Amino acid sequence: MASAATIHQRRLVAMSVLGAVAAAALVGGAIAGAGGGGGAQSSAAEKRVASSDNRPKPAQLPGGGRRLFPERRVVAFYGNPRDRELGELGIGTPAQAARKLLKQAQPYNRRSRPVLPAMELITTVATAAPGPTGEYRDRMSFNMIRRYHAAAKKAGALLVLDIQPGRGSFAPEVERLRPFLVQPDVGLALDPEWHVAPGQLPGKVIGQTDADVVNASAMYLSKLVKTYNLPERLLIVHRFTDNMITRAQRLRQAPGVRTVINVDGFGTNSVKIAKYQSFVRTTPTMNRGFKLFYHEDPHTMRPYQVMAMSPRPDVVVYE
Repeated sequence: MASAATIHQRRLVAMSVLGAVAAAALVGGAIAGAGGGGGAQSSAAEKRVASSDNRPKPAQLPGGGRRLFPERRVVAFYGNPRDRELGELGIGTPAQAARKLLKQAQPYNRRSRPVLPAMELITTVATAAPGPTGEYRDRMSFNMIRRYHAAAKKAGALLVLDIQPGRGSFAPEVERLRPFLVQPDVGLALDPEWHVAPGQLPGKVIGQTDADVVNASAMYLSKLVKTYNLPERLLIVHRFTDNMITRAQRLRQAPGVRTVINVDGFGTNSVKIAKYQSFVRTTPTMNRGFKLFYHEDPHTMRPYQVMAMSPRPDVVVYE
């Protein structure tokens, strides 16, 4: 993998711009609320059947079904619209990004395992300036999140809400996103690279989180699944160093949630694949993800090369 300095160089430019914005005002927002009987001669049994038929069917994932894996393979675009340096979702409008995503996802589609496109939107962005809260992070407005949710719906895609908490904690950011997380087509992503300790600066050090924090987020989603009878939730956790998730052997899958360890970081194909296989061995109960960079990888792997990996990733993310 590339060195820490190289990994952060490109993003620091974008973070400097975001830091200036965050220093002036914290982007917030509010979201509004989620948005035949039988005749006298009908038997009691017929009435029960009629009542059962009229009940709404459980919500499904985009494209149908309620299980993510192994039925589907997720292909996602990652980014934030404030700067193209923050990823593919920073290029063009939400609708334009969705069209490009569908084109990129198509080579991964198989009759035996249809592709499920996803837009991984950075909703809390780590910044170079402390901002009003002093936590070195800036929040995307709910109105902007709704725009990407609408584009994802129209494209038949998931919306995955990514969190870079800066000096803050993951839990408050996850809870803030609850109005979206109760929707059947919305997942969650944690970006430990951008979670730093007091006194540290995002982009100057590589952050980390603990397995118990990841498990707590998974259990939070699991409770939402049970309460609202949702289809399986996707939880992506980005990782490119061994200590980015401390005590990783404690990671556990939660009921109704599929936690994916997504191998992040750019570099040569051989190094990226070796890191992927290492994480597969050390976290065997987790689902598998692999991230590709259009500009930073020396030779961005083609879909047929990704599909030749063993085991094949459940999630492929493009930045």
